[in-house]
Amino acid sequence: MARRPDLTGQTALVTGATGGLGKAIARALHGCGATVQLSGRRGEVLDELVTELGDRAEALPADLSKPEAAADLARRAGDVDVLVANAGLGGAGALTGYTLEEADRVLDVNLRSAVHLTHALLPGMIERGRGHLVYISSIAGKTPTVGASLYSATKFGLRGFALALHEDLRNTGVGVTAIFPGFISGEGLWGDTDMELPPGGGRLRTPDDVGAAVLKGITTGRPEIDVAPMVQRSGGWLTGFAPRLVAATIRRAGGAGLSADLAEAQREKR
Repeated sequence: MARRPDLTGQTALVTGATGGLGKAIARALHGCGATVQLSGRRGEVLDELVTELGDRAEALPADLSKPEAAADLARRAGDVDVLVANAGLGGAGALTGYTLEEADRVLDVNLRSAVHLTHALLPGMIERGRGHLVYISSIAGKTPTVGASLYSATKFGLRGFALALHEDLRNTGVGVTAIFPGFISGEGLWGDTDMELPPGGGRLRTPDDVGAAVLKGITTGRPEIDVAPMVQRSGGWLTGFAPRLVAATIRRAGGAGLSADLAEAQREKR
């Protein structure tokens, strides 16, 4: 079993804490001794998680699709040692199927909020000489997927942002890790749809696997960690030098139909 970090006396801010992945991440951090600040749009769900965790847990409701919401959240959070930018909206479906307002919501929540929170919290981490930034991307941030241009834009963006920051922050005491979940059992954007995994898709990972990956990133300082079956991880590896081959393989495997079904299942959450 991987060594767990000792986060006693440290504060962790988790966005998207009302969803299954956010809850699992919050529990993992809390179990390592951190004081966890839980952010999301549904205050009542945050309060339930605070009650479950008990001491060292605080609810900080925020709608990160709103202008200035990230800056306001950072002000309320104060000194943060670990930021987990997990908030996300589904962006499956053709770009032309979105209004500009819907597209902006996906961009604001999935990417811009992470950049804004980092901009606000990073100076304090650097001044203290410690901290860790964790970005929950997606395998869709490594692999081109038909019918997911908007979602992939945000998740590829998070990957590039995290990799560049990892280099910028060498020797500062501040680490950076991007996590790349694939399909997650029962939770996350996939779990919310109640859809079945396509044949040959491999074993679904769990929210606890994502929580464990966050802890591993903090402990090891690894810049990237995949949480996905081998077939999905291999697509990410191959995309770097054969993107057309990977895209064609996904098309032949029924990727367009899968994306269309995901888009329909997630439509009400745009």
